[in-house]
Amino acid sequence: MNLGLVGTVISHYRIVEPLGSGGMGVVYKAEDLRLARPVAIKFLPDHTPDDAATLERFRREARAASALNHPNICTVYDIGDHDGRPFIVMEFLDGEVLQRRIEGRALPPAQVLELGIQVADALDAAHAKGIIHRDIKPANVFVTHHGHAKILDFGLAKLAEGRVPREGTDATSAPTVDVYATAAGLTMGTIAYMSPEQARGEKVDTRTDLFSFGATLYEMATGARAFPGGAPAVVFAALLGRSPEPPERLNADVPPELARIIAKALERDQQLRYQTAADLRADLVRLQRRSQSGGTAVAERPAVSLAVLPSRILARAPGRRRGASV
Repeated sequence: MNLGLVGTVISHYRIVEPLGSGGMGVVYKAEDLRLARPVAIKFLPDHTPDDAATLERFRREARAASALNHPNICTVYDIGDHDGRPFIVMEFLDGEVLQRRIEGRALPPAQVLELGIQVADALDAAHAKGIIHRDIKPANVFVTHHGHAKILDFGLAKLAEGRVPREGTDATSAPTVDVYATAAGLTMGTIAYMSPEQARGEKVDTRTDLFSFGATLYEMATGARAFPGGAPAVVFAALLGRSPEPPERLNADVPPELARIIAKALERDQQLRYQTAADLRADLVRLQRRSQSGGTAVAERPAVSLAVLPSRILARAPGRRRGASV
């Protein structure tokens, strides 16, 4: 990580400290000198194509992403260029990425549902404007200290070809081709969370995000990856040829209905997968409501009706008095 940028003023942003780095660039905390607020600046990788057409596509896509005004999407404030290297200015978030929160441990079902609903709602908002993320994974979902999920890196997404924004949304940019894909068969994203069609280098639509989201839900619920493997070839083989271990086998606390939702999101056949993020969110919300209303959906074991218990057991039940109504 380049510490030499600390203290540097780029445009009207003063670099304060590095926050992290990865395959999609380096992120710094910075101060917006005009508005006196903290921001995050992501510099794109050095290998980003530098031809004019590609950079112009990047700018158009970033402008479209900046129009995604949603509480569960990290807001894009600005884009720029420093010494020939493009950067994106985003809101600064305080908390941790979902990947760090998991770290091999399953999250409680109630937390899986709450965060899952927020992410699904964000995906629905993005897909409504024809924007596909293509790299949904735990490392790209941030969880604030207040428990709010924020999807990161929408500034590096793509507009779905031929998509028309749903009624009530703004057409902020005309659909374009992939931001970086200039050759047929080029894949984008992280292998372990790719949809099969994405891994094969085929044309993708919004359903690719739902598969990646299913892989993320699986990891949240079990603490393990749906498609593990040390080498890319092993992961590809698992992704394209093997079904994940049922989540309830890895974590007995996973409710059957949540396991069903995850399995449907991870369908290899696009026609059998969830068709919209709204449908996936609706199933998560229904499950959450049943659990909060005292239903059996996320209970560790099914409740037993008092009506089917023998009278001698009822008579000995703690706190039960003879003649009390059930």
